[in-house]
Amino acid sequence: MAIIQIHKHHQITLPDEIRKPLNLEEGSLLEASIDKGIILLVPKDLIDKNQTWFWTKEWQEGEREADEDIKAGRIREFDNVEDFIEELDKY
Repeated sequence: MAIIQIHKHHQITLPDEIRKPLNLEEGSLLEASIDKGIILLVPKDLIDKNQTWFWTKEWQEGEREADEDIKAGRIREFDNVEDFIEELDKY
């Protein structure tokens, strides 16, 4: 627990015991909200709009599945694109 003072212009300083475990640095973004009289600060990252597809639930599930396949050795390598396409056409 930390006691934080509100300074001029309503600014606060997060003590190291709060900031360091979350890797918060100058310029980090926090989402602020109120829930039942409690101020909640949640670290946030901005994602370029053209990259949001990568962070969808479906895409991330596919990424995890691919990582598991790679770790388990369920991969194939091809010498050229033609061989790869030929293999795809089998399915």
